[in-house]
Amino acid sequence: MKVVIIGLGSIAKKHINSLRKLDSEVELYALRHSEKSFPSEGVKDFYDIKLIKDINPSFIIISNPTSNHYKTLKEVLEFDIPLFIEKPLFSGIGKKEQDLVSLVLEKKVKTYIACNLRFHKGIRYLKDILKNKKIEEVNIYCGSYLPDWRPGKNFREIYSANKEMGGGVHIDLIHEIDYLYWIFKEPKLIKKVFRSNSSLNISSIDYANYIWNYETFSVNVVLNYYRKDPKRTFEILTDQGTYLLDLLTNTITFKGEVIFESKMSVEEMYVEQMKFFISKIIPGDEEMNTIDEGYKILKYVLE
Repeated sequence: MKVVIIGLGSIAKKHINSLRKLDSEVELYALRHSEKSFPSEGVKDFYDIKLIKDINPSFIIISNPTSNHYKTLKEVLEFDIPLFIEKPLFSGIGKKEQDLVSLVLEKKVKTYIACNLRFHKGIRYLKDILKNKKIEEVNIYCGSYLPDWRPGKNFREIYSANKEMGGGVHIDLIHEIDYLYWIFKEPKLIKKVFRSNSSLNISSIDYANYIWNYETFSVNVVLNYYRKDPKRTFEILTDQGTYLLDLLTNTITFKGEVIFESKMSVEEMYVEQMKFFISKIIPGDEEMNTIDEGYKILKYVLE
């Protein structure tokens, strides 16, 4: 198997690790912008996007900054090769983005927008058991401290902190909106508040609050970059009691008692996601988070 990677940052390295666990003989190629780029062991660098045709990979991973996704996707579309696109799909939702989505669908190129929380065992467990439950209220919370994300780096220089690079907590933590849509589908009404005035002093949005209204219940989502004691929870109030998933410990409690726990690591989630893409999406057996679905979710975030 040959795989081309466009954007060899920290997230790409997680995908590389997954690929090597699934296929020890995988051939990896990275499109680089400069010969001075720091090399990655076992990855062959190339510098002209047109060489993708000669490499003829099984698929392409697009994991460069979100602000570059539109240009990259437009350039690789001509190769008719399956695309594994790191979330979020784009940094904007204008006419040109919509037209490109339509073109991808017209060309029938296989696509997947990577949201690894769809492979979180706790979320999957709740998605299954909630099918026949009377839901009264849902609360989703994800807060952590941006300066702790990449130790040793100036957090104000990374993508997340910079609006002009397509960063912002509403984009970075689109996972929460993604699994919300995946489980409950389209809401009747969306309200939201964005802010950027915390002590972090960054240009990107550092607080986002969404309310999704459904026919019989509402969902409240809070996201932030400034919480020093990380918290990531998914709480569902039903007429029978409250389910609370702690995504950091991967445990679910119901009426105060643990009913589910898993030792699944983040690394294992990435492996399961890549396995699904290779074994199900590329052969055409299943679809998940295709480009049109990923664009719809992005519109919910940005509109």
